[in-house]
Amino acid sequence: MKPVSPCVLLFRMEAARRETRHHLDRIHRQITGRAERRAATEKAKARSHRRGRSRWTRSDEQLFQDHVERLSFERRTEIAALARKLQHQERAITTMRLMLGDDAGNAAA
Repeated sequence: MKPVSPCVLLFRMEAARRETRHHLDRIHRQITGRAERRAATEKAKARSHRRGRSRWTRSDEQLFQDHVERLSFERRTEIAALARKLQHQERAITTMRLMLGDDAGNAAA
């Protein structure tokens, strides 16, 4: 088995971190989308409204925020695990950059 170049290892670590970050962002988008759909469904609007005026009211926003909190709470273990993984990856990347020196870390980034 060939030894892996530290620069290649750093590149792979950064790719894994980006993937974890995308996964965490996807979860937040799913929660936001689902909360918005629930709020709109729960409080159906009248079909007629004035032009240029938003149909989204303060009570709708409060309902939306309640749904976001509830959905985030339901997925809290998954979110926390990904957040811990992201922190671990960032620490490992920082350590690797320090080992390689600033020039190698900037060239890989």
